[in-house]
Amino acid sequence: MKQIMNFSAIKHVPMSADAHGISEQEVVFRLRCGRDALRACTLYYADRACRQTPVIFSSTPMKVVAQDEWFDYYEVILKSPYKRICYYFELDDGKEKLLYYSDFFAHQRVDDRSEYYQLPFNHRADIAEVPKWAKDAVVYNIFPDSFATARRTISGEPSECIWKGQITHGKLGGSIKGIAENLDYIKSLGFNCIYINPIFAAGEYHKYDLLDYFHIDPCFGTDEDFRRLVDTCHDMGLRVIIDGVFNHVGWRFFAFEDVVDKGEASAYKDWFYGLKFPVRRPETGEEYPEYECFGYERMMPKTNTENPEVIEYFCKVGQYWVREFGIDGWRLDVASEINDAFWRRFREAVKAVKRDCLLIGEVWESAQHWLSGDMFDSTMNYDFRKHCRRFFAEHSIDAAQFDGRVTNMRMRYKLPVLYGQLNLLDSHDVSRFLSLCKNDLASMKLAVLFQMTFIGIPSVFYGDEKGLDGLLEEEYRHPMPWGESGSELEQFYRDAIRLRSTWPELRQGDYHTAYAQKGGGVYCYCRSSDKGKIFILLNNQAQAAKLPAELTEGTLLWQEGLEGQTLTPMGFAVFRKVTGA
Repeated sequence: MKQIMNFSAIKHVPMSADAHGISEQEVVFRLRCGRDALRACTLYYADRACRQTPVIFSSTPMKVVAQDEWFDYYEVILKSPYKRICYYFELDDGKEKLLYYSDFFAHQRVDDRSEYYQLPFNHRADIAEVPKWAKDAVVYNIFPDSFATARRTISGEPSECIWKGQITHGKLGGSIKGIAENLDYIKSLGFNCIYINPIFAAGEYHKYDLLDYFHIDPCFGTDEDFRRLVDTCHDMGLRVIIDGVFNHVGWRFFAFEDVVDKGEASAYKDWFYGLKFPVRRPETGEEYPEYECFGYERMMPKTNTENPEVIEYFCKVGQYWVREFGIDGWRLDVASEINDAFWRRFREAVKAVKRDCLLIGEVWESAQHWLSGDMFDSTMNYDFRKHCRRFFAEHSIDAAQFDGRVTNMRMRYKLPVLYGQLNLLDSHDVSRFLSLCKNDLASMKLAVLFQMTFIGIPSVFYGDEKGLDGLLEEEYRHPMPWGESGSELEQFYRDAIRLRSTWPELRQGDYHTAYAQKGGGVYCYCRSSDKGKIFILLNNQAQAAKLPAELTEGTLLWQEGLEGQTLTPMGFAVFRKVTGA
């Protein structure tokens, strides 16, 4: 049934994800409206610097590129001859046509060009660009303490080392050499990038309480071990991303030690927030520290990232590992708690050394604030995990609701940014996805297939492919089960990654929903380019599903449970249609 135009549902924000350049000649325009509320939406645009008054407008139709439960999202990619654009929208609901500009509705144009929406100048420097290699990346996330001591082994033995008079700890015996001796395994799965959780000298086994940012923790090995690891990775075609922890340090970090020792006379007193003198380290975890921390973790005092000295120190850290060891990216811990000016300076410093160094912020919430092109290239996409959990693991939302949430997530971001988002099911901070699936392999496999065929960078936490589970920290950071090989799930990961790596559409193509069942679990979507379309059909439910014939045309690339036009419960199918030469 046709809806009456809902004025409150209509939204456009200029100079945002709703209007952004993707090249110097191309600009994306988006408009949101109520679902099924419009018959047509047209973009009118003009040269805002035109010498003629009134300005001469051209028009181009917009298309609905996505829908969620409440909204339609219209979009057009305008190949504009103008660097400076003023524009408005014509909204047609079948009964009347209204003009929409400057957040107002009108029946006719005005002569004053300043009243329209504006793109003042499509600056090359403002275009959000993800490093080209990232679009093709498939990431294997390693928690170094838990991964490997040597080839296909993890000792499981704790360790203690001394670093500049301080004790550092290991819990399970993982090492840099252990990673290096198992790169062939990672490569055999199809991964082309590794992301390693913190490896610098730090007190606890997790290494998020830093002592020294310029050296590898002795429990993990030496600086030369890491240099050889990076070199070997590059020789094998593997990129290397490491973890940067700048929001806080360990309470034995040299600057905090100086503050504790010297009090207000310390040259580093402004390196930290909220100090009360004399600075005292709480003896128990139940006692609240009298200084700002990561959360209330007494052993991790928060750094003052407004301080120019702190900014300069961490910028040197960021540059050092890129310049001296050749790393390819930084994953940036607790990124949303650090001020914007710090990240802009950090980005500038790192990109000056290696332009295509990938910067990934740890942001658990909606991340568009950090993804305008001046801070991060990417964020850890925990929204992706959250939606997958509800649909694949819990079955608490149907396919239509899942698609709506995925659509809403996609429409928040500028188009180039979507290809750089780090899409994860697991990390070192969350329960294993297989456990959330109640160890049901069929549910896990559908989630993995979606992860490998969705827009963005898939990231797999070590051991997921071997069926590691666990709800609590001491469980989901279990030692890598090297003795278990050749499992059904491991092979599925190989096949899913091979599918993604084989077809450019799955790495760089557009994303469109083909069918999302209300009240059921059938979900079909398409990844497309000018050469082909790949349809992925998922039956995430306990009932068989009849598939529309138009979705099963073309070459069958992969399937489990396809019987004619029917998908068995928890089955899937992948088809490809050729659309160009």
